[in-house]
Amino acid sequence: MSTTIAKGGITIPQIQARKGAEPLVCLTAYSTPMAKFLDPVVDIILVGDSVGMVLYGMKTTLGVDLNMMIDHGKAVMRGAERAFVVVDLPFGSYKESPEVAYRAGARVMSETGASAVKLEGGAEMAETIAFLTTRGIPVMGHIGLTPQSVHADGGYRAHGREEKEAATMLADARAVADAGAFAVVIEGTIEAVAREITETIAIPTIGIGAGAACDGQILVTEDITGLFTDFQPKFVKRYAQLGDEISKAAQAYADDVRARRFPGPEHCFGAKKKS
Repeated sequence: MSTTIAKGGITIPQIQARKGAEPLVCLTAYSTPMAKFLDPVVDIILVGDSVGMVLYGMKTTLGVDLNMMIDHGKAVMRGAERAFVVVDLPFGSYKESPEVAYRAGARVMSETGASAVKLEGGAEMAETIAFLTTRGIPVMGHIGLTPQSVHADGGYRAHGREEKEAATMLADARAVADAGAFAVVIEGTIEAVAREITETIAIPTIGIGAGAACDGQILVTEDITGLFTDFQPKFVKRYAQLGDEISKAAQAYADDVRARRFPGPEHCFGAKKKS
């Protein structure tokens, strides 16, 4: 099925109209070149706090700060014309109070030009989500496995295995939707639970390790292209091995330099080409 390209960029009403229809295609980007590559293809680009692990070598996302997110948000916006761009609010920037979250969200929106922010948490964040959305800051929610709470949650694990936890997740999804979020990411969640949530709430669900029943899917671009190889989550499918190609290109370049094959006359200013 072909995707209709929105004139002037994809909007929240167009995203919400995809609920139960054509799946939403979402990927991450942290730079202008990557945004340009993805923009014609995807519906949503997420400037994720995963940038800390993917680009900066951090062990978790907890070391990412607001300035870092804003800088990468600006870079992505320079390369995105069609896709709907969402920027993560990083750890420590929004849970203190709705007012603190508003100031962080307002900075992101005004300084990057992005279309929305994403924050982690369920029912406990409903007041904050409502505070932001009623003041003009669109919010994408995020429930299930929430990387910013990885230590409190006992590590990276699948959520919703126990009946009590599944019920809590459903309540979280309802609270996020009722508070005004336009969509919600469901991460690292048992397929049946994600399916029930998708069938229950009125806003689109975007899955990452949550099964095919969600209204859309998101992955980290460097994961699917083989540019991040520290580990491969179960839910990631590799569509390319660009890391291997980069290594091959670097080796070929090194061989040419050491053998004085590069640069050749064609690469030099004022040099005569060999006849």
